[in-house]
Amino acid sequence: MQPPFPFSYWQTPPMIDYTIRDNVAEILVNNPPVNALDNALMDQLLGLLQRAGEDAQVRAIIISSALPGRFCGGLDLASFLKLPLAEARATVNRLYSQLCDIQFNLGKPSIAAIAGAARGGGMSLAISCDLIVAADTATFGYPEMDIGLLPAIHYTHLPRIVGRYQAFDLLFTGRAFGAEEAKSLGLVSRIAPEADLLNEARKLAQTLAAKSPELMRMGRAAFMQAIDSNYRSGVAGAVNLIAATIATDDSKEGLTAFVEKRKPKWKQP
Repeated sequence: MQPPFPFSYWQTPPMIDYTIRDNVAEILVNNPPVNALDNALMDQLLGLLQRAGEDAQVRAIIISSALPGRFCGGLDLASFLKLPLAEARATVNRLYSQLCDIQFNLGKPSIAAIAGAARGGGMSLAISCDLIVAADTATFGYPEMDIGLLPAIHYTHLPRIVGRYQAFDLLFTGRAFGAEEAKSLGLVSRIAPEADLLNEARKLAQTLAAKSPELMRMGRAAFMQAIDSNYRSGVAGAVNLIAATIATDDSKEGLTAFVEKRKPKWKQP
């Protein structure tokens, strides 16, 4: 019997470990070596989030990695590069719009537990959650411009969190930064030793799961409406921007150079 969500979870081998313990759903991405996101994995992720949202037994959700020291390296660029433009746009739509909509309407709190590197689409996955718990060894970054893409969705939310100038620094230099800086900027809720990361996320999830499910649903819905500030309309614009970006010669060159492990040769104006 297939679960009641319209995604292809059962059509491909599982790349996500899904368990429920003490009213908390744990969604652990398990796609070695770096949890790269492709269409099949995104369908599984979206389907399991929807499943957890519809399950009355589940009162909180943790999204993390089953790979030691890795969260998510972003899109699977080797496969992304081969997609026709319409399919590439659909991939970005999964990561931006569909993920945002499911999280927005989830009705229960979600926590990202991050160890190791979170980059590109991994950052998009993390910021879709209500809370982020980071290992003290976690690193973050927006390297999209260096590989022929743009961190478009982060243009919408990051300046609101860290301010215009800090956001421009992070988004346009593409530099990596650690957990302490992320917390000081307001991007991370809590920091834990890497060995205790999942336990820390579980403790936080249990605190939230102990609340009234009805009051949590009502309170979270009101909170999401209050902080939206046209964020979801900005998400739609981000999808359009990425679609325009990947149609350019420099995007094709940047993605190809990344896959071939060389420096890109940008088109001169």
